[in-house]
Amino acid sequence: MIALDLRSGVEQLGDMIAAASTIVPFTGAGISTECGIPDFRSPGGLWTRNRPIPFDEFVSSRDARDESWRRRFAMEATFAAAKPARGHRALASLYRAGKIPAIITQNIDNLHQVSGFSAEHVVELHGNTTYARCIGCGRAYDLPWVKQRFDESGAPDCATCDEPVKTATISFGQAMPEDAMQRATKLAQDCDLFIAIGSSLVVWPAAGFPLMAKNCGAKLVIINNEPTEQDDIADLVIRSDIGEALGPFVGN
Repeated sequence: MIALDLRSGVEQLGDMIAAASTIVPFTGAGISTECGIPDFRSPGGLWTRNRPIPFDEFVSSRDARDESWRRRFAMEATFAAAKPARGHRALASLYRAGKIPAIITQNIDNLHQVSGFSAEHVVELHGNTTYARCIGCGRAYDLPWVKQRFDESGAPDCATCDEPVKTATISFGQAMPEDAMQRATKLAQDCDLFIAIGSSLVVWPAAGFPLMAKNCGAKLVIINNEPTEQDDIADLVIRSDIGEALGPFVGN
């Protein structure tokens, strides 16, 4: 059901939150646009101006690795300046209240952790861009270490095994993280209210989790400015600014 207006949608959402015992939020890029982080897929987004670099190209091409890191460091000021928005803070309030056991996110910006979620309760389907990892042995690196070596000689290799180091994100063509997928599956199956927030729900397999939750008996809410392909199965659809929709729940 599509809410007639923002006010009625927020009221219905409040009733559903109050009635729920286990809420699982699923967040996409839309929750972070209020923080100044662009939605890569939208018209005018980064991926309309720069072709994404697939994982196999990153592995095989030194030039691709250099370009990948150049793009990442060009975005550093944007990521560093971003602070949790109203949507992040509202979900953190519900987490502190014991309503949310964990959150599933497609985002890579670390803002759920900054907002108050314990890192162990943030299930990152597409990884995290605030640090780096060796694609061979998995050793983690902080970004200042990468930046120093990038400035000296280009994209760095691992100090342990000499394999390439990349941001700890999931690139096109790279296998989804098995542990995160398993955890997200369990969360979707066990909740009684699933809230998809700021996601176009077009990127699979991640987009399958709202449908999974609904099929397992949960109520499904979708909050997004634009229509999604799953609106027709949702119990409530709020087509509005995420900060406006979730703002009333900050501090509750």
